[in-house]
Amino acid sequence: LAAGLLFFAAMVTIMGKADVYKAAVKNAVIIAPIALSLGLVALLYDLTHKIWFWKLYTTVRIESPMSWGAWVLMFVTPLSFLWVFSYYSDIFENFERKFKFLEKFKFLDTFEKFLIKNRLYMAYALVPLTIVLGIYTGILLSAFNARPLWNNAILGPLFLTSGLSTAAATIILFAKSKKEKHFFSKIDIILIIVELGLITHMIMGFYAGSQVQLEAVQLLVGGDFTLMFFGFVVILGLIIPLIMEVAEYIGYKLPAAVPALLVIMGGLVFRFVMVEAGQLTRYLY
Repeated sequence: LAAGLLFFAAMVTIMGKADVYKAAVKNAVIIAPIALSLGLVALLYDLTHKIWFWKLYTTVRIESPMSWGAWVLMFVTPLSFLWVFSYYSDIFENFERKFKFLEKFKFLDTFEKFLIKNRLYMAYALVPLTIVLGIYTGILLSAFNARPLWNNAILGPLFLTSGLSTAAATIILFAKSKKEKHFFSKIDIILIIVELGLITHMIMGFYAGSQVQLEAVQLLVGGDFTLMFFGFVVILGLIIPLIMEVAEYIGYKLPAAVPALLVIMGGLVFRFVMVEAGQLTRYLY
């Protein structure tokens, strides 16, 4: 979600449409540093040897998805805070009126002006960094050779597409203008179609694989996770929002928040399903 929000904010800025798509560059993107911070806390909590986390930053291993993720997060996280702060005056204008003592901190205005001046450079840096951030989570799972449900090349692009889709849905929730809602609704329609195609390709790949892969996919198709995967992810999280967004795009009046919330819910459930189901699969029995 954070990767997708920052990617769209950066792309809109590079396209010179920041004044048109304000929610993408200013309002929705506030979630990005919060989501990244929560994610980093969760990652630290998950580590067995927590006090040694800094060792990830003493080397770079090109072949290691963990190394890619650690370094990309180190650059993207501060950039996400700087991006939000570059819109400080617009976002927190009422906040400053209530708390007059903030006016004493003149250096904040100077720093904000510096960030505004360099916002385009931040955008150029964020585009490749957020693509890597969005795709690395799937690649990290696919690198676990011992888990047949995770060990497929589709997970990386699938996680990236899902992240971009949930980000587009979040922007729709924050957007105030019809033009912005329609623009990101159109993007989300394309992303949902791509995501459905990738899911179909992933399942077909399992059925064309070895016996252990056939057993792994049974968890999603006819197993314990079938209802969660097909009910909450594919149907409620993708197909129904797709139908609603297409209907809305061609002129039917529907609440834009409903498909957007369903997409976000589907993206979250998809990750829970893949992480949980993947841990139940193995090569050795």
